[in-house]
This record gives sequence, C-alpha cells and structure tokens, in this order.
Amino acid sequence: MSSLTLTLIKGAIALNFALVVAAALVYLERRISAWIQYRIGPNRVGPFGLLQPLADVLKLYTKEDIVPYNANKAFHRLAPIISIAVALAVLCVITPASYILLEDGTKLFIAVAPNVNVGFLLILALTSIGVYGITLAGWSSNNKYSLLGGLRSSAQMISYELAMGLAAVAVLMLSESLDMYQIIASQANGRWNIFFQPIGFLIFLVASFAETNRAPFDLPEAEPELVGGYHTEYSGMKFGLFYLAEYANMFTASAVMTTLYLGGYDVPFLPSLLGLQEGTLARVLFELAIFFGKVSVLLFLFIWVRWTLPRFRYDQLMNLGWRVLLPLGLANIIITGAIVFFVR
Repeated sequence: MSSLTLTLIKGAIALNFALVVAAALVYLERRISAWIQYRIGPNRVGPFGLLQPLADVLKLYTKEDIVPYNANKAFHRLAPIISIAVALAVLCVITPASYILLEDGTKLFIAVAPNVNVGFLLILALTSIGVYGITLAGWSSNNKYSLLGGLRSSAQMISYELAMGLAAVAVLMLSESLDMYQIIASQANGRWNIFFQPIGFLIFLVASFAETNRAPFDLPEAEPELVGGYHTEYSGMKFGLFYLAEYANMFTASAVMTTLYLGGYDVPFLPSLLGLQEGTLARVLFELAIFFGKVSVLLFLFIWVRWTLPRFRYDQLMNLGWRVLLPLGLANIIITGAIVFFVR
C-alpha cells in the first residue's frame, strides 16, 4: 500500500471520527447542561435520547435553505465551508498515539501527517484562517446584526490568537521543536508542561474559549444584542456547518492543549507496569484511550464553563485580551527564557 493511499485512509478515518465526535458533543452538552440545571435533558428520540443528534441533522438537512436577496451569494455559501474545513484540517497533525511497528520494520504512524517538523506552525496558520469564515458570513449576509457579529468575531479571534501564540511559544522553548511528536516526547515520564507552564496553560485555555466563540466569549452570536450574530441569515445545513464547526473546534482545541500541556498520550510508568511494548497494537490502543480520556476532561470543562459563567461585556473581553493575557504571555516568555538560559 502506497504512502499516499495510507494517508488518504487515515484522513478519511480522522474526518469521520471528528464529525461523529461533534455530533456526540451536541448530545453531551444537552445532557451535562440538564444535569447542571436539574433538568431531564433529551429523552424522546431513541434510548436515553441518544438518537437526538441524528434527528437534528435530519431536521437541518430537510429545512429550506434561505438566502437573503441582496446577499453576496458566493461568499455566503463559502463562509460555512471555510469554518468547518479549518476546524477539521487541524486534525492532520494531531498525534493521538505513537506508531505500530510492522513486520518489515517500518513504523506505521497513527497521525494523518506524521513527523511534520513545523506541525504547530501549521496549526497556528490554519486557525488564523478560521476568522475568515465568520467574518465573511457576517459581511456577505448584508445584515447589520450579522455584520456586527462578524466584526466582533474578527476583533476577538485576532486579539486572543496573540495571547494563545505567546503561551505556546514558552512550550516550544521547553521542547525545542515544532514537531508535535517531539513536543510529546519532551514531556515523557510525567514531565508534563502544565507543571512547568501553569500560567501558559491558563492563558491558552482562556484563549481557546475565545477562539471557539464559546461562552463566556460568545459575543459574536449574542442573541439579546445581535439576534444570532454572524449566522443570523443562515438556515438548513449551512447553519448546521457552523454548528458542527463550533464543536469540532472544541475537540481540536482540547486535542492541542492535551498535546502541548498534558503530555499527549503519555502516562508515566503505567505502560511498562502493564507490559505494553512500544510499537505494538495494544500499546497504541492504550495510548489512544489515554489521549482521548484527557481530551474528554477538557471537553467537559468547555461545557461546564458555558453553563456556569455569564457572558462578558465587549469592553471586558478586549481588556482581558490586551491588558491581562497579552502582558502575562510576554512575562511568561521572559521568565521561561531566563530559566532555560541559566538552568540548561
């Protein structure tokens, strides 16, 4: 089997897995929010309401696609495609497990695009493109509320990308690599970056909430102020793509944070105690379970915060990004650089 064919197969698996996870997160969000608010949650469609995401997809798929008469129809169609494509494309360099050693001695890496020596730069580049989807959606709809939502989103995402990038720079200084595999390898045996970069982790976590437009940073789609924000004029599966993109971005952000700060698939001493040899299928399945277990904790945190904290005002949002997180990120880099210089 050629490397191209293998990459396409892994890409198809990752794509479908991400879409299934996004649909599952919709169900989990309803369940967890019901638990927080002492409600029942979905319980009508299927056992325990498990088929509710499928019913939602069918509903969106059969709804009429309404486009405003004066909208820029080309960009109106393109905007949700950009949003979902960027959210899914980042997964190509995520490393949920190591590799399987084949009989001929070759290593079958689990990542779609393994050993990309600028993997993290690719993630930053792709997430920077994501702002175009929301901004174009607001502008192309020819609606004042949508335009305000798009402008808010562009200002918010650009502002918090700076803080996110600065937090990640400190991690890259410790790992001395942009390769996602090397970043995980530098955290082996429990030397996770969250213990050495607690401030950086908090900055990256808060910036991830803002980048995914999740509450309390959901100002681009604030219903009381903007009706629905940038996706006010979207219906049917176009709205569904924005909806899926939000949850896919949650999954992607959690996977990136797991890689940068939580050691990825690393668990100290446990694989050796269980007798799991590196390169075996059992070891890879164990690493996948560990990786997605850590991601699940962060996803629960995303949902928990949404149903706990109220939305910020816009001036509070900008103050937090520019006057708090940005200086903290710069200070964190200076302190990390001094420690690396004098200790190493």
